[in-house]
Amino acid sequence: MTDDGVPTSPFELVLGGGSLLVQVGRELNTETERRLAPLGLTAQQAALLLHAARGQSTPGVLKGRLGTDTAGMTRLLDRLEAKGLLRRVRRAEDRRSVVIELTDEGMALVPRLPPIFGGVSRQVFSGFSEEEIGQVTGMLRRIMANLTEGGAAPPTG
Repeated sequence: MTDDGVPTSPFELVLGGGSLLVQVGRELNTETERRLAPLGLTAQQAALLLHAARGQSTPGVLKGRLGTDTAGMTRLLDRLEAKGLLRRVRRAEDRRSVVIELTDEGMALVPRLPPIFGGVSRQVFSGFSEEEIGQVTGMLRRIMANLTEGGAAPPTG
């Protein structure tokens, strides 16, 4: 890093103190939240509605798809249930098990969500070629795999 705090290596640019990945993630989330605000939803709430709209979703399945923990999933479900957008329904065959169903109000919102997420994606990749989008997507998948699957072994010291 230079004396004025400007990163000098690719590593510093991506993962240094000001982490470009973190900044991009934060800006992406902020823009998505801004576009969803008129619907009264957060990005995570909107994603949950999209996944639950596919049917036969349990809190455990949704938790995995959204990358949240049990407490976070409970909070999300509580908030969306309070808004009248979903309900928890006990399965007849196993009353300990719950399925998430969207209400009519929740189902009415679902078609409005993909265009919002798509608009953010178009903004993010404005000016990128299809090849560049493929490269970025591939690299991000590799980064995610490195973090979630253990990926490459850490350097030994």
